[in-house]
Amino acid sequence: MQTKPHALVAMSRSSFEAHFDQRRLERLASLVTLGDPLWTDDLDSRAARARLAGVEVLLTSWGAPELTPARLAAAPQLRAVLHCAGSVRGLVGEGVWQRGIRVTSAADANAVPVAEYTLAAVIFAGKKAPFLAADERFAYGGWGSVTGYGDLSNFGRTVGVVGFSRIGRRVVELLGLLDGTTCLVADPYADPAEVAAAGAVLLPLDELLPRADVLTLHAPELAETRHLIGAAELALLPDHATVINTARGSLIDDAALAAECAGGRLFAILDVTDPEPLPPDSPLRRLARVMVTPHVAGSLGSEIGRLTDHTLDELERWTAHQPLTAEITAENWALGLSA
Repeated sequence: MQTKPHALVAMSRSSFEAHFDQRRLERLASLVTLGDPLWTDDLDSRAARARLAGVEVLLTSWGAPELTPARLAAAPQLRAVLHCAGSVRGLVGEGVWQRGIRVTSAADANAVPVAEYTLAAVIFAGKKAPFLAADERFAYGGWGSVTGYGDLSNFGRTVGVVGFSRIGRRVVELLGLLDGTTCLVADPYADPAEVAAAGAVLLPLDELLPRADVLTLHAPELAETRHLIGAAELALLPDHATVINTARGSLIDDAALAAECAGGRLFAILDVTDPEPLPPDSPLRRLARVMVTPHVAGSLGSEIGRLTDHTLDELERWTAHQPLTAEITAENWALGLSA
């Protein structure tokens, strides 16, 4: 009988409790050998170091300690890191790739609720619902009293998607549910044929912006994407356009966005900001034309179980020496495509 690989769960206590109910713990135990401790949030403790010496696979998530050279050296048999959340940036580094340790992420599963949130945000943006709700002049007066908000419609609108990432691709596909919607994509790395197959048209960003009734951001956080949408880009958007950001706060110049919204020209739905949370004196906190939510688009509550199941499916494939479906390579990690 083949010996099951030794595994350790490394994440915060709250993450461990969210990911692993009894059923999922039992499935985990059926695939690997679990020692004591089963779970840790400290890879430097004596008990954790004793476990690391024989561990072949780590299951990680939010709150996992960074896999520093010293920690990797303490785990000479480590062969795989299976991440039960999205980005592995800040968790793995060059040492992991140099060792040939395989890495997977549950980012595909985490993309589902983010894309769903984005679709809802696009629909609300069409009707300007959150902004009207926050504006006492119009919230209770009936649609006939509304002025200065543009066309309150979701028919025949144009949505610009910046970043044909796993989430961006899902958003494009979901937008097909809306009648008469034109979807445009800006992404210098995207394949036009793949974009077209998903139901959109690939354009340079400067050509997309003037046509977008709604602009939704799904690009990675990199040095070159900081303030990708700044004052010049916002100025290209048509009057009454809505900017949606569920990706990374640094993609937008918040000061420029606040100025456009305060001036009455644009609207914004922000699930991420820079910094996060916004400082108390940020003008974005006080504008009726801006809706800010506390980074809730990603997996929360019961949605976290979907991430666990995704990772356990990968673990089952890994233990059976089958191809992995969500593997991260050094190349796409370096490009930020895993973030």
